[in-house]
Amino acid sequence: MTYSAARTPVHQGPAAWADILGNGAQYPTLETEISADVVVIGAGFAGLSAALRVQQLDPTAKVAVLEAGRVAQGAAGRNSGFMIDLPHDLASDDYAGAGDDQLLTRLNRQAIAFGAEAAETFGIAPAYFDKSGKVNGAASAAGDAHNRSYESHLRTLGETSAWLDAQSMHELTGSRHYVSGLFTPGTVMLQPAGYIRGLATGVARHANLFENSAVLSFARAGQSWCVKTAKGQVTAAKVILALNGHLESFGIAKGRLMQLFLFASMTSELDSEMRARLGGADRWGVTPSDPMGTTVRRIDTGQGGHRIVTRTCAVMRPDMQASAGDVGRAAKVQRAKFAARFPQLAGLKMQYEWAGHLCLSLNGVAVAGAIEDGVYSACVQNGLGTARGTLTGMAAAETAMGHPSEITQFFLAEAAPKRLPPQPFAKIGANAYLRWKEWRAGAE
Repeated sequence: MTYSAARTPVHQGPAAWADILGNGAQYPTLETEISADVVVIGAGFAGLSAALRVQQLDPTAKVAVLEAGRVAQGAAGRNSGFMIDLPHDLASDDYAGAGDDQLLTRLNRQAIAFGAEAAETFGIAPAYFDKSGKVNGAASAAGDAHNRSYESHLRTLGETSAWLDAQSMHELTGSRHYVSGLFTPGTVMLQPAGYIRGLATGVARHANLFENSAVLSFARAGQSWCVKTAKGQVTAAKVILALNGHLESFGIAKGRLMQLFLFASMTSELDSEMRARLGGADRWGVTPSDPMGTTVRRIDTGQGGHRIVTRTCAVMRPDMQASAGDVGRAAKVQRAKFAARFPQLAGLKMQYEWAGHLCLSLNGVAVAGAIEDGVYSACVQNGLGTARGTLTGMAAAETAMGHPSEITQFFLAEAAPKRLPPQPFAKIGANAYLRWKEWRAGAE
């Protein structure tokens, strides 16, 4: 069996989180033939977590990691950096899930503990893995009601939260846009590029990590698998696919994955006069009470400078490539959302505007586990890439190494992704639905 890539990753806009940190470590391009015990395709949250978990389970294992572009320049460096422990179902009105939320919370906390241990072991800056919690911000009566519903749900789970009134939200954010907020303490606020770079440095101590080495195909070669790039190849007994939506590029779960893009923008660095006008705390993160609303983060010098990040808008692109027009349309919406929240900074230009690829399944399941003998998947994070990506990477590694756990059992019990309606109906319907959800979110 040969799996050939129909496409390789293409990104729109800069990877701002990496750019504001300056140049990171460089890794070679694969240009020779090498062998390994395990080859991991993808060096994001899932791939690096998988590689590290393999190393933990068998320190003698020879591990190779292949990244299509530069580390932290892909999807892993383009998210909003919220590593969330609590139920966070993006398909719901108030994030409350329909499954076993206590189990999901326990698993998410295992992912956070895994990341925390890696951050300590590899000397990743504390500001890149900041255990500060987050706020669900409400900008309307409907948003406030969503938060109160979510708070009630959390109470039934025995989880702690704290209610913030409009004045408390103003003191935190400098914005009078929010009528209330719900603080939950368990979220880790990442500098995603900084964390991923640190994780890569740690993994590369005992693994061969290659950048600019997109995989074009992999095929059975006797008892092993031969993984080919443009200039080299790796022969390994086991392959871990940490490609998220690009799993479909190799013909796996074809017609079952929703390829979405979210969009974000980041200001230039705020000078002291701008910060005085803005007020509020130097570092915080607000997710919207409506999942289709606007996420906002403020960061400081420890995370790459005093800046504000705004994330909103989504589109479905089955060809896994956002257009410049997609980015432009989203940037226009984000500028309006920014001005509504921070009129004291209205007119401030954005230094960065970008798209980030994520992948969902219709029934909210991942593809994590064995694909066939010697091939394992750590894919389909359903928009929860930092925590769920870490978990799927751990699951794939543990499955590959014959190490059953609560994590592997969870993913093994999941159903297969449901088949989508045929194209172009799936694309048209999904984008119409996303626009409606965006409109309904309103001030959120």
